[in-house]
Formats: sequence, C-alpha cells, structure tokens
Amino acid sequence: MNGAVRNTPSAMPVTVVGGYLGAGKTTLVNHLLRQANGLRLAVLVNDFGDLPIDAELIESQDGNVINISGGCVCCSFGSDLITALMDLRNLEPRPDHLLIEASGVALPGAIAESVSLIQDFSLDSIVVLADAETVYRRSRQRYFADTINRQLSCADLIVLNKCDLPGRNDLSETQAWLRNDFPDAACLRTQRAELPLRLLTDKDASGIVAETRVNARTSPFSDHPGYVTSVLEFPKGRDPNAIAEVLAHEDSGLIRAKGYIEAADGEVYTVQTVGRRSEVRRSHAGVGSVGQVVLIAPEWQVVPAKLADVLGGRVHLD
Repeated sequence: MNGAVRNTPSAMPVTVVGGYLGAGKTTLVNHLLRQANGLRLAVLVNDFGDLPIDAELIESQDGNVINISGGCVCCSFGSDLITALMDLRNLEPRPDHLLIEASGVALPGAIAESVSLIQDFSLDSIVVLADAETVYRRSRQRYFADTINRQLSCADLIVLNKCDLPGRNDLSETQAWLRNDFPDAACLRTQRAELPLRLLTDKDASGIVAETRVNARTSPFSDHPGYVTSVLEFPKGRDPNAIAEVLAHEDSGLIRAKGYIEAADGEVYTVQTVGRRSEVRRSHAGVGSVGQVVLIAPEWQVVPAKLADVLGGRVHLD
C-alpha cells in the first residue's frame, strides 16, 4: 500500500479490529457505534455471542443481521468472511465504513489480506487492542506469545487499553516495549477503549477542517481530551507520495492524516496515513479542500510547524 497510487475512490474503507481475549474489542466497537452520528457503520463479527451489541443501540434483528440506531448494521460471518463481504456490498443504503472484529485468537493481518481480495473494499487500518495490565506478561508466556506478538506486529494503531489498572512505572515500561518492538504502529493509551471515531475513519475529514478553521489551537475532540487536529496547506504541484512518506514517518508524531493534493500533472490525489501506513490514490472529481491535509495527533506540540518546515507547507491557524 505504501507509495502506491490506487484508483478505487468508491471502495468501502475497512478497519480491522483485533487483539487478544479480554483486551476490550467489544467495548471499543460499542463505543464507536454510539458516536456514529449519521455515519453508516457496518460491523462484521464471527458470532453475535462474541460481540454483544449494547441493547440500547439495537432497533431490530432480522436473521443474522442486527439493525442499529442511526443506520448502522451488524452481522455475523462465522468462518466465511468473503461471502459476508460480498453480501455487504449489496446493502442499500451502502455503509460508509466497515469494522471487522477479529476473534481474540485470530490474526488481523490475515483478515486484512482477505479484504484485499475483493475490489469494492479498501483496507483503511488495522487496530489492535492490548490489555495494559497483562499484554507484556502474556507476550512472554509459552501458550500466548506467538499469537499476541503476531497480532501486534501487523497493527497500524496499537490501543493500549485499561491504562487505569497498572501502576505508572509498569505502564511506561509496557508502552516503551510496544514502541521498541513494534515501531511500525502508533501507540495510544486508553481507558475503557474510549477512542474518537474519527481516529478510525476518514469520512469526516471535511468536518475536521471546518472546525480547525474556527480555532486550530483548540482540540475539537470535546468528549476525548488529549487529541487535537491542525491543517497543513500546500501549493499546487507538490509530490503527494513525498508528502505521504513524511507524514507516515515515526518522527511525525501523527496518528492519522488525510487530505487532497494537486500534483504537477494537474491531477488531485488523496493522501492518507494511519500510523506508519500510507496511501496515495487519484481522487474522484469534486473533492473539497484541495491543498489541505488534516493532521491528528495525541496532543498539541510543535508537530504541525515541524512538518510544515520539512514539507514546505503552511500551518492553517485562522
């Protein structure tokens, strides 16, 4: 995916959610559904018993499909993920984003490879939850180590969950281990898997731009303190692949970036990064905010100014 130009603007973006048993995948998915706010999310799970949708979110159930308030749906796929994906792309209205919840012992990278086999879907990111209290210990134990380490190794975002449980020193050591052993992933701390939906989807980038124009120095994540956005502006003729490479570098300090760049050939390209993963693809006609890239970082630092210096862009602070 890195550095490639793709021509699938209509492909449904997919987020694979993985992590070992008890890491908080169920809590995360229900939390994301509560934030949908008009975004049509589809959720695929191995079995409804593995991912109970909170009762207050359910509007109705029809066979193996649960209808969720706000136009979201959840359905099971058992062992036949490909068939479930084929069925899902025929839904009307079409979902805006797909979440696939892997079982606690599954390898999310393998699920991502299955997604890549179907043209109408595009992998957005692999998110792996880790139990802050137990993940380091389990990663050293004979019966758990291989699965846990393979799950973490394919992550774009590692969500170190249940950070209210370990001691401060243990938590710092665990996070240092994750950053050292799995450098290709951005690592985030959470309690109760409370992540903003916009960290895992790219559908409201224009909304982030609008909010940032009003007050770029104030986090728009009012319900999730600790995350902020800013906007980098670029003139026409910049190389979108070069921009993506810098934004996806571990030194960027970013969790996610999304925007539209007009290249020297006059084409407009979507530039997107999640953790260390980057994607550049030709954009469909009529996209807004051309020349602007939205940045999401864990906290306000000098990240936007530093990236502006490196990339020759300008920080938008109106």
